[in-house]
Amino acid sequence: MSGQAAGVTSEPTGDPSTGSSANGSEETPRFRYTAETAAQVEQRWQQRWEELGTFHAPNPAGPLSTGSELDAANKLFIQDMFPYPSGSGLHVGHPLGFIGTDVYARFHRMLGRNVLHTMGFDAFGLPAEQYAVQTGTHPRTTTEQNIERYLRQIRRLGLGHDERRRVATTDVEFYKWTQWIFLQVFHAWYDTEADGGKGRARPIAELEKQFADGERATPDGRAWSELGRTEQRELIDSYRLAYLSEAPVNWAPGLGTVVANEEVTADGLTERGNFPVFRRNLKQWMMRITAYSDRLVDDLDRLDWPDKVKSMQRNWIGRSQGANVTFQLDGSAERVEVFTTRPDTLFGVTYLVLAPEHPLVDELTAAEWPEGTRDGWTGGASTPVRAVADYRRTASMKSDMDRQENKDKTGVFTGAWATNPVNGSRIPVFVADYVLMGYGTGAIMAVPGEDTRDWDFAQAFELPVVRTVQPTDDHVDGAFTGDGPRINSANPEAGLDLNDLGLDEAKSTVIDWLAERGHGTGTVQYKLRDWLFARQRYWGEPFPIVYGEDGEPLGVPESSLPVVLPEVEDYSPRTFDPEDADSRPEPPLAKATEWAEVELDLGDGLKDYRRDTNVMPQWAGSCWYQLRYIDPVNDSEFVDPANERYWMGPRPQSHGADDPGGLDLYVGGVEHAVLHLLYSRFWHKVLFDLGFLSSEEPYRRLYNQGYIQAFAYTDSRGVYVPADEVEERDGKFFFGAEEVRREYGKMGKSLKNSVSPDEMADAYGADTLRLYEMAMGPLDTSRPWATKDVVGSHRFLQRLWRNVVDESTGEPRVTDEQPDEEVLRALHKTIDGVREDFDALRFNTAVAKLIELNNRVTKAYSGAAGTPRQVVEPLVLMVAPLTPHLAEELWSRLGHEGGLAHGPFPVAQQEYLVEDTAEYPIQINGKVRSRVVVPASASQDEVRTAALADEKVVAALEGKEPRKVIVVPGRLVNVVA
Repeated sequence: MSGQAAGVTSEPTGDPSTGSSANGSEETPRFRYTAETAAQVEQRWQQRWEELGTFHAPNPAGPLSTGSELDAANKLFIQDMFPYPSGSGLHVGHPLGFIGTDVYARFHRMLGRNVLHTMGFDAFGLPAEQYAVQTGTHPRTTTEQNIERYLRQIRRLGLGHDERRRVATTDVEFYKWTQWIFLQVFHAWYDTEADGGKGRARPIAELEKQFADGERATPDGRAWSELGRTEQRELIDSYRLAYLSEAPVNWAPGLGTVVANEEVTADGLTERGNFPVFRRNLKQWMMRITAYSDRLVDDLDRLDWPDKVKSMQRNWIGRSQGANVTFQLDGSAERVEVFTTRPDTLFGVTYLVLAPEHPLVDELTAAEWPEGTRDGWTGGASTPVRAVADYRRTASMKSDMDRQENKDKTGVFTGAWATNPVNGSRIPVFVADYVLMGYGTGAIMAVPGEDTRDWDFAQAFELPVVRTVQPTDDHVDGAFTGDGPRINSANPEAGLDLNDLGLDEAKSTVIDWLAERGHGTGTVQYKLRDWLFARQRYWGEPFPIVYGEDGEPLGVPESSLPVVLPEVEDYSPRTFDPEDADSRPEPPLAKATEWAEVELDLGDGLKDYRRDTNVMPQWAGSCWYQLRYIDPVNDSEFVDPANERYWMGPRPQSHGADDPGGLDLYVGGVEHAVLHLLYSRFWHKVLFDLGFLSSEEPYRRLYNQGYIQAFAYTDSRGVYVPADEVEERDGKFFFGAEEVRREYGKMGKSLKNSVSPDEMADAYGADTLRLYEMAMGPLDTSRPWATKDVVGSHRFLQRLWRNVVDESTGEPRVTDEQPDEEVLRALHKTIDGVREDFDALRFNTAVAKLIELNNRVTKAYSGAAGTPRQVVEPLVLMVAPLTPHLAEELWSRLGHEGGLAHGPFPVAQQEYLVEDTAEYPIQINGKVRSRVVVPASASQDEVRTAALADEKVVAALEGKEPRKVIVVPGRLVNVVA
């Protein structure tokens, strides 16, 4: 073949009659690498890749199989975090991780590996729905338009995706299987005794059989057959991993839906849209993720994840060792149970606090104020009942975050008293909103001497403080939260003495004492709450659930899937007045009455049922999308077991006996450290327990990429102005005639500092953009964007082009002559270093090595007839993962018939990696005085002799013998005079 690729024309990049380029410069060579050349090359090769199916990854089974046997040891599954198709399009910060995974995938594909790399869309969500409410445009219309815009932009970057595997959560074929997975969770329970006490999910039918066979006792001891059908259903439903619960939830009227705890910011606002959140009791779908708390924590040790992300998950789950302690209420048979991680401080308990929603509040609240009740405890109410009711109403208007902060230290006395079990002291019982029903038991024992919030509350309500830990000498006032010996912690008559004990011994001593006397038990508690899984929205997956006359939830038959989202005229939910405790939200699907009322045969003949009119949260589809990438066209299973085992199964024993499986590399932002990653791990573990998967974890390795940041500018009002219209003059910045203030932040629309990848591709080509983003800095750190620096990457590609292509003729300018040995050494050192860098995701250092090598080659052969093919071809192959279009074009012009996407990737020859000589710096009394060059194979004695013979060393020693000579092989010689 000639120096032209098949179908490649050597059209000039400017006007050949004038010799001018497209940008107007004079006498530009006709075949120079310009933005216009790049655009032609990039479009041509993208079309070629699509025609040839270059990035198609075969499966071992099913429609995507080629029929050939595949070696699982040679596969690589790479995934980017599911993007949401925003209507505003991409800025140059968005593709950072996408380009990084593409470089990694292309490198390994060139090594001969079977690489699965694709991208889909997390396409359900609030933005499209809110736009629908405002404009009446169907969310699907908006979503699909956004997806097309997104695809156009990322395709322009030349990402090597297997397009056959692309999915969107809004595809009916996709959410059919999301609904199927929900049914598996709904029809499962968690057997805590299975697998030697580790526990696992099992089909709910097995639980029912245990009750029916008498293997498991019912709560009241009656035989299963003695329970009515309703009682049986209620008992079984109480075990389900997906269940309905009447519980306090986060209601966001501005969004018209409830949101999970994880979706509420530290300011008590919704993560999406910053809308106020209120607490309301609603019946909602919950996922029993808490059943997996221990496994979710313990299995983190088996994952190759950043320590920061592991810590965030551990902290969110919040596993704590402690004790449940009971306090007897005066004049009542009831007892208040609290969970505490510090039972060693029980002697310092001076009051109890219950959450406003605690079920005992109504029962223990006194009818009248006890004699001697302080005015500051009553909230200004005439009776405890009135005080508690008023306080509850106020607390319901606050978010959990506001309540926990409790800046004003509010609360009211219930009129009830309890007894401290360790010393018999009477302590008042308060209701305060800094205690949440969702953590522990919804009640706390207050120890103001050792807890800052309890101290502040005690000061506000004039409650006593008893210290049980000896403060350090430098402690002045307030709660002492450090460690020290126990004090004031003995009750000789009861046989309990903690004084002078350390923390661990005091804990175990008091827990044993409590257990012996029936006042408590040692236990483990978690901060993690069950996952709120329902949303009062339209644009989401409908639940595959119906309700009969008795109101109990029933899963629809799998043959009835998918439950297709119906058309509605109005996409907005009916919200309610937060002041009205009786008002309830009505989801948009409740208006689709013809759809909501359905006739089904669920085993006892055709009957009328009512569909669930809530939808699943956006997280549902992103919990399992990696499994659908594996088998996207399978219409009989959500994933073929053979394909899942090949792509995600545990590695062979040589990789470690405790490999949990999962895809090989998952790249995305750290902002998903808790929500998405925790939810996905939970769903995956349920599916593993039920036998559908061979892998225990979805993501074996996680890598967090950084962000691209940029300067932003604000005017005198503090309003952001377009960054691209700001000029710098004399060290100051101006928007028009007005001076503006510069700041630094994450690139985005709100700061008006976005730069479009299309703009960069138009100006320089997509390969230049790819190269610049990889060269800016380490992939896992944030880095500043500077448009003016992009030209440096473009110039490197132009120099590389000139080393291969004659800019006057378009023909290759290469020779078959033997390169200089120094050039060969530089080449093979670069090959060795670049291979290591690519494999370790150190793309910025790989780029630096390639630039250095190209500069050396340019300098060595600038006046020669051409560049040695022996050097040029490896150089082209090495840049291919970074700048694939340019590399393919050069490879073709070098006369190669096939493309280079599947290799080969150069291999360094060891003979050129071994240095012939080694240079040793010579230190005399710790300071470098000279250097000596010796053969690389020189022994320590030979290095010592050469160093002592150096004239500067001889002069420094003044003829005397040195006290000591230390040779550090390969590094230095240290002479002690």
